[in-house]
Amino acid sequence: MTEDRTNKDHLAEAARRTERRERLSLEEPEPSLGARLGQIGILGWAIVTPILLGIVLGRMADQYFGTGIDLTAAAIFVGAIIGFHAAWKWMHKQ
Repeated sequence: MTEDRTNKDHLAEAARRTERRERLSLEEPEPSLGARLGQIGILGWAIVTPILLGIVLGRMADQYFGTGIDLTAAAIFVGAIIGFHAAWKWMHKQ
């Protein structure tokens, strides 16, 4: 008899969870494919833009100081760190 009651409790809990999930899906529907692709595009540009800026500024600094590609490499690294940090913050804000 205790086992029967436990099964009924589990079934009732599963029904409550299903109802809660359905209610949440109606309140906040899943984003469309276009919205998801837009998010991926924003993340891509958030990472790529600081890297490209690092390349441009690094090349200008290398030409000015005559250092080969040392400053470009450092600027790319710094740009990647800034880009990934910005993407990380944006993802956790969503």
